[in-house]
Amino acid sequence: MTNLNILGNRAQRASRKLAVLRAPEKNRALIAMAKAVQAAQEDILAANRADIDAAREKGTPEPLIDRLALNPGRIAGMTKGMREVAELADPVGRVLSGGTLDNGLRIEQRSVPFGVIGIIYEARPNVTADAAALCFKSGNACILRGGSEAIRSNMAIANAMRSGLESVGADPDSVILLEDTSRETANALMRLNEYLDLLIPRGGAGLIRSVVQNATVPVIETGVGNCHTYVEKSADVSMAAEIVFNAKTSRPSVCNAMETLLVDRTIAEVALPAIAARLAEKNVELRGCEETCRILPQAVPATEEDYAKEFLDYILAVKVVGGIDEALMHIARYSTHHSECIVTENYAASERFAAEVDAAAVYVNASTRFTDGGQFGLGAEIGISTQKLHARGPMGLNQLVSYKYVIRGNGQVRV
Repeated sequence: MTNLNILGNRAQRASRKLAVLRAPEKNRALIAMAKAVQAAQEDILAANRADIDAAREKGTPEPLIDRLALNPGRIAGMTKGMREVAELADPVGRVLSGGTLDNGLRIEQRSVPFGVIGIIYEARPNVTADAAALCFKSGNACILRGGSEAIRSNMAIANAMRSGLESVGADPDSVILLEDTSRETANALMRLNEYLDLLIPRGGAGLIRSVVQNATVPVIETGVGNCHTYVEKSADVSMAAEIVFNAKTSRPSVCNAMETLLVDRTIAEVALPAIAARLAEKNVELRGCEETCRILPQAVPATEEDYAKEFLDYILAVKVVGGIDEALMHIARYSTHHSECIVTENYAASERFAAEVDAAAVYVNASTRFTDGGQFGLGAEIGISTQKLHARGPMGLNQLVSYKYVIRGNGQVRV
């Protein structure tokens, strides 16, 4: 098993250097990392092909293969994200508040890096680049532990980024990838309190539950997306069909994809066939309640588990509800507090939905697929926080810093 104490010590030393880098120095290093990743494109794609071949041999479903797959466009997206992070304002060293007390002490609340951030994630190699860029710009060293499915891709990306850092004289240990993907190493990382200041899991329900239950390092919970779209009785049916189609099928393997459709009984006879016809273009399997199955003969009966499941596939749970009260109760019961949507022409209904739904992102007449740091104008993201302490929603630069108080005096003592 990898000796995490050695790696933790290296990351901690790098974090001290990184914490005092000025914005121009960090930006120069980020551009160098982006150039290095672009230059290593063929090596990264070759590594990714090997990962995909191994995944297919194991019988991995195609939507999950899509999460794993890289191509020149996705690599260009990664490097574009790094460049965009370089252009963002430095979140470190900002004066958040301050003032002078009656005793003459001047108090300043200043933003500072956490130090060393650990990230445990699954088969999405773009996370390697996004997480490293965000951590670096926010002054944090990072220890990355990706899934075994993407280990070759992750190693190729991380090696390129470390090479980019070295090329401009920055400490390559600002970005450390664990090449040992064993469960034992993951568990050890969760307990690396001496060196790790924060741990962020990014992946499916099982991964996140394991980290939350086993970590002794402070954790920010992210990611599981049992997202709902509620088609309210006043909804424009054609708009609803397009929103549902996009939210379910544009990329079903990601956490902001819709997993459950709720349709008001008043318009179900019209809305469900229209929405189902659109979803049929992508062969989406519908699992519905008794009313849904009556209206849509192609639907199969849904189980209780279906309404609680993050399918990450071309499968959709469907339920006819008696109105907004029932829709809100259903969402409250099954939501993972990620992203929820209402399609409606009724302003009062939209305001009630926005006020009562407990989620990081609440949409009115728009697809849940927009829950993304880049789409929100935050640059790349390190994950979608579904908790309420410190960070919620897409986690960009400003969520990767803490703060400290700097107090200046001229000899004051407390009496």
